Amino acid sequence: MEFLRYAVVGGLAFVADFCSLVAAQELLFKGFSWGVYASTVIGFVVGLAVNYILSILFVFTQAKDRGKGRNFGAFVVFGLIGIIGLGLTELGMWVGVEILTWNYMVVKALVTGAVLAWNYLGRKVLIFR
Repeated sequence: MEFLRYAVVGGLAFVADFCSLVAAQELLFKGFSWGVYASTVIGFVVGLAVNYILSILFVFTQAKDRGKGRNFGAFVVFGLIGIIGLGLTELGMWVGVEILTWNYMVVKALVTGAVLAWNYLGRKVLIFR
């Protein structure tokens, strides 16, 4: 059940991430060859914030988890796991956009599914164990 809640929260965070990515790419960085990568970082930051807040409120809510994740150190670990996820996302974006020449929006959707598992497992094991 917890993973299902995490998937829903991840979906909402993905919407925030994806919309921020597209907005940044189309409004700020269109025409720049590196724009999709900068836009991916902006989307990541927005998605990370949404994911952190909703994870604390709705996912890791069992009594044993209530005190976990609500301090600066836990947020740092949460963010570091996310940064590894960002690295995996950027790698996937590069492969999809540069090598496969797919549309960046399609690549982002595909890569996000793979990174979801990493984020959940890393946070569950390192923060909310």
